Amino acid sequence: MKSIRSQIVLSLVFGALVVAAASAQADTAAKPATTAKPASTMSHEATAPAKNVTGEVVDMGCYLAHEAHGEKHIACGTKCVAGGMPMGLLTADGGLYLLTLNHDNADPYNALKKMVGKNVTVTGPVNERGGMKGIDVTGAKLVAAK
Repeated sequence: MKSIRSQIVLSLVFGALVVAAASAQADTAAKPATTAKPASTMSHEATAPAKNVTGEVVDMGCYLAHEAHGEKHIACGTKCVAGGMPMGLLTADGGLYLLTLNHDNADPYNALKKMVGKNVTVTGPVNERGGMKGIDVTGAKLVAAK
């Protein structure tokens, strides 16, 4: 008697699994195929409108560690940036933006590496995540000295 009950329970469980699998397959077949962007593309759509932000180019490591910036820090900051330290833009009101390389045109970002300690106007989409502000650099130019 126990053996018959076990067979009935196993049959019900197996039947439920078959029905669930068939239902999942039907749901998958009913959904239209989506086209994904190729993973190899490096292009990113702008998530914010481009803005112009003016300030001093700083190396983020020295600025965050000991507030190093300005004329006296140009040699060190340039060396740090050349070694791979991220760059930032320090505004006159104390705002700090992480500068990021634009995947479609790296030239403006790379030009900034030679402008550490200088006042510049950076152009690009400005975004903020987790309290950090950043600019995807699409343009950069030195600000004329006063």
